[in-house]
Amino acid sequence: MSNVGAVVSSIRNIMRQDRGISGDAQRLEQLGWMLFLKIMDDKDQELEAIKDNYVSVIPKKFQWRNWAANKEGITGDELLNFIDSTEAKNKGLFETLRNIISTSNPQRAMIVKEVFEGSNNYMKSGYEMRKVINKLNEIDFTKSDDKHIFGTIYESILQELRDAGNKGEYYTPRAVTQLMTQMTDPQLGDKILDPAAGTGGFLTAAIDHIRGNYVKTVKDETTLQNSITGWELKPVAYVLGLTNLILHEIDIPDYHYIDSLKKEYNSIGKNDRVDVILANPPFGATIADGVETNFPTNYRCKESADLFVILMLQLLKPTGKCAIVLPDGSISGDGVKARIREKLLTDCNLHTIVRLPQTTFFPALVSTNLLFFEKGEPTKEIWYYEHRLPEGQKSYSKTKSIQFSEFKPLIKWWNNRKKSDISWKVNAKDLVNWDLDIKNPNKQEEDYEYSTRELMNMLEDSLSKSNELVKELKKELF
Repeated sequence: MSNVGAVVSSIRNIMRQDRGISGDAQRLEQLGWMLFLKIMDDKDQELEAIKDNYVSVIPKKFQWRNWAANKEGITGDELLNFIDSTEAKNKGLFETLRNIISTSNPQRAMIVKEVFEGSNNYMKSGYEMRKVINKLNEIDFTKSDDKHIFGTIYESILQELRDAGNKGEYYTPRAVTQLMTQMTDPQLGDKILDPAAGTGGFLTAAIDHIRGNYVKTVKDETTLQNSITGWELKPVAYVLGLTNLILHEIDIPDYHYIDSLKKEYNSIGKNDRVDVILANPPFGATIADGVETNFPTNYRCKESADLFVILMLQLLKPTGKCAIVLPDGSISGDGVKARIREKLLTDCNLHTIVRLPQTTFFPALVSTNLLFFEKGEPTKEIWYYEHRLPEGQKSYSKTKSIQFSEFKPLIKWWNNRKKSDISWKVNAKDLVNWDLDIKNPNKQEEDYEYSTRELMNMLEDSLSKSNELVKELKKELF
């Protein structure tokens, strides 16, 4: 097995040599559909081996094993034509898979169709593309322990998504998704939804949690297969999330390339509601024109995170549970923000808020909170818990990200709550204007001053990123 980090690094460098790839976003989209196609074929081969009469929905000619697996396979212009051709008598891979139909497995065919409708082939050199393909073939996703190795790929890709992402796109650290899932404790048979699913981190955490604690039989596994749903608007994140679910043994993922905020609010009925929502909705992100008119007049606004709160309250069953990430800007403020919080605290028992350090979602510097609530009864009291940085550590960073082991004190406290220097309780009646931005009353103010060396390093990092952006702009303009 090759070093996965080295493989991903090599692919990055190869793609930079291709004149068709302009910037991280296009490179990640390119890598996304190629990863999907390879992993889909690996899973198809597994299913062919264990299921009688199983036939892949992907035509034989376009199955990865038949055109990409051989390192001496087609390359150059022949490879580009194979991928891009739109000729009626010689349709290429994209033209074929965007129009794929299967009577034997229509759901799986629809997954393939959605992926290729939302993706593009940006590479202009068939020779560079062959190099990328050969690098991907160094990774064998059929091996049972390779999910952990694929996790390494995801960590690399997610870091790049964070660096290349638009405003509002903050990808959730694995430690945070694991904590939120464990504390919510979804059960076997619960309908679980992430309406801002990204690359599927919350959904795969839920799958791992339920499999590890509650799946005992084949029937249990079937129940789990039919319990997981995700919606995602960004094409790169969608493809990666779909691939992630397939690797987590979800045969036909209920995972859709849609804008959740466009879901007709008033049409959400009993059959649409779910038991558990786990999510990190985008905050500060641009919403489509007119989307806010889909919501009741009293709650219309332009802030995506606030609209997601209203949507999730509508999507929860009467006794549903939810854990979400929200910025400080959504738990304070007046006007429509206050009205949304009023509805949250009136319709649900918001029992816990975990306050995170500002650098948790590095490189974004945004103060975030984990909100845990249950629908059905109004909030009477809220427990706050302040998660602090490890002793001696001044911030989270690319090399020092938040670790699940840091949450051991929180997990121990969860079922035996007591006031301390990092935990406190607030009566809902004492809230002013439904403001949830309650500072730790036990914390002494600390004035931290950065050293000259730290300030210089921060300035150097900022200038480096600015130079990279200028280079990308020059490529686009000239």
